[in-house]
Amino acid sequence: MATILKSLSDFSHIDVPSAESYRFGIIVSQWNATVTGALYEGAYTSLLKHGALEQNIMTIKVPGSFELTSGADILLGSKNLDAVICLGCVIQGETPHFGFICNAVANGVTKVSIKHNKPVIFGVLTTDTLQQALDRAGGKHGNKGEEAAVTAIMMAGIKPSLDV
Repeated sequence: MATILKSLSDFSHIDVPSAESYRFGIIVSQWNATVTGALYEGAYTSLLKHGALEQNIMTIKVPGSFELTSGADILLGSKNLDAVICLGCVIQGETPHFGFICNAVANGVTKVSIKHNKPVIFGVLTTDTLQQALDRAGGKHGNKGEEAAVTAIMMAGIKPSLDV
């Protein structure tokens, strides 16, 4: 596996535009709070690092990853935002619950994005173990929250051209 050898949060090869003119929402799951808290810190810090203004970042906490899509829909329905970041963590257990939640969240994020015609970023870890989640939430493989923030910035900057 390629991730064994590197941090996934290296953006040295990407030109990340300034986030100063954009408004962001961050929806964060409270389930697996150690992991999702680290994801949130990574996302929030990354937005600020790239120029986002604190007053232009709205945060909503939801109970679990399943509720991320509802939170994103509520936020996009009530606020003028350029992108929303959904942060969560689902760890494989002994029942099929993992597959149902992961599929529902992935499909839900896509549907909310299409419904509102705004980028809704999937920053949800879907891991086999807690250690794998920690490795991707500020550990040896970087921080998926940072990756989600950079994705949100880049997607917020996409403006369709009328010259087709």
